[in-house]
Formats: sequence, C-alpha cells, structure tokens
Amino acid sequence: MKPLRRDAAENRERLLAAANQVFADHGLDAGVEEVAQAAGVGMGTLYRRFPSKQALIDALVGNLRLELLELARSAGEREDGSGLRWLLFAAGELQAAQPACLQRLWRHSDVEPEAVTEIRQAFADLLADAQRHGTVRPDVTSTDITLVIWSIVGIIDTTGAVAPTAWRRHLELLLAGLRPSGQPAAGLTEPALSPAAAAAITG
Repeated sequence: MKPLRRDAAENRERLLAAANQVFADHGLDAGVEEVAQAAGVGMGTLYRRFPSKQALIDALVGNLRLELLELARSAGEREDGSGLRWLLFAAGELQAAQPACLQRLWRHSDVEPEAVTEIRQAFADLLADAQRHGTVRPDVTSTDITLVIWSIVGIIDTTGAVAPTAWRRHLELLLAGLRPSGQPAAGLTEPALSPAAAAAITG
C-alpha cells in the first residue's frame, strides 16, 4: 500500500481524533457528519479516507488494539513478576483515555486479529510469570484475567463520565484478591467512589 501524502495522513489522523471524541461523547450512533464537522473537513475528505462509518469504527478499534499490543510487549520485558499488574493498569489507562469503541475492543472482529491473539498470549505468559514469582495465587487462570479485563471495561463504561479513575480502585481490589494466601496486598491508593458520585451515575 502506498504511503499517504502528508496532507492526506494529517486528515486521516484528524478524523480519527474527532471520531474518538464524538463517539465517546455521543455513542456510536453519532453520525459521520458530526465527525467531519469536528475534524474541520468536508464529507468528501471523510469518505476518501473512510468509505463507511464501519470503516471508521474499525480503524479506531484497530489502533486501540495495536496500542495495547505495544503495551503488552513492554510488559513482557519485565522479568520480576510485575508485568501482569503493570499491563492491567496500563491497559486500563489506555481504555479510559479512548472510550469511544471500548465495548468493541474485546469482541470478535476481523480488525487486527493477530494483535488480539498476541495480546491474549501475553496476558497468559505474564500470569504464569507472576505465579512463578509468587505474586499471584497458583489457582488463578487466564480466563480469570479475562474477567478482570472485562470488569474494568464495564467500570470505565459506567463511571467514566462522573468518576474517570474509579476503575483503578476496582482493579486494586481485584489484584488484592489475586495475591497468594498469607501475603499482604498493596494498600489502596485510589479513593472510594463517593455516595454522591454513585448517585449521579445511577440517576
């Protein structure tokens, strides 16, 4: 594939940034007209870069998966058993910062499937490394880690507009439960969700 001209590449990145914001604010039901307006380009420019709304969404999901893959590779360089904890927090930060297509990140799709496979393997390898170092109890499985990730997605999706860092305390609590019996867990650093914030979220 020929590389895009500089102006075309800039328009593409501008459209992706605008789409990420528009979809985060208004959901995936928002129209591409809103995206083009937010990006400051015409509809013709949008459709030259992304021939359909689905193509735009796929690009956002693909970028997010590739960014997560880079984080997973960085976590794999840690050899002291801390990689799993580091990656879970790093993945949480990434997902909280880019919530537009959060619910589609872990669903099956044809967007960057090799990245998803490598990410899942990285989590499994990091879990095994943490267990070898005695920082995670031996009966924890890779599917348990998958549930941890899904729960973080749910917390971000539910609380993000009111309490954007609430997922961090949730993750701290889950990680405390993964510690081997008899080993002290790290203290909680994120404050609890206030009753007022909980009330605002639940309406």
